[in-house]
Amino acid sequence: MSNFKQDEATAFLARTPHALRCLLDGAADGWLDCNEGPETFSPREVIAHLIHGERTDWLERARIILEHGPERPFEPFDRFGHRAYADRPIHELLDELEELRHRNLTELRARVGESDLDRIGVHPALGPVTLRQLVAAWVVHDLTHIAQIARVMARRYAEDVGPWQQYMGVLQWRR
Repeated sequence: MSNFKQDEATAFLARTPHALRCLLDGAADGWLDCNEGPETFSPREVIAHLIHGERTDWLERARIILEHGPERPFEPFDRFGHRAYADRPIHELLDELEELRHRNLTELRARVGESDLDRIGVHPALGPVTLRQLVAAWVVHDLTHIAQIARVMARRYAEDVGPWQQYMGVLQWRR
């Protein structure tokens, strides 16, 4: 049995920008720009990555499913496409994420009903996927990046917590 409920999913997606704003807006650059090494994302880059997804991925793929079904596969997503604008101030990035997310969810709610959720699209690497799976993946993608931000920020103080490090589960998470 599926746990997915469209209204719950879109309500969660609507809250993500606010949660990220509470965590990151006004934070020092040391928090915003820390990362786990080459080819990893800092919290600021995660926000830019989410913006890139709002611009080019989630809603665009939903539109393809609704308008073309499996006849037109999705374009591959450039997971580093955000780097061109990831150096902007965090408040600008958060504002843009909030605006894009609101606009995308407004369209999604207006266009997608329960009967549309089993419509199929084709992912370039995964093959056939349903609109329900796409929206569920959008939610889990947000949660993945929220967890990533927490992990990266916690690791900034990993050495500073001294012997408590062994009790800090977030410091044990693998990337």
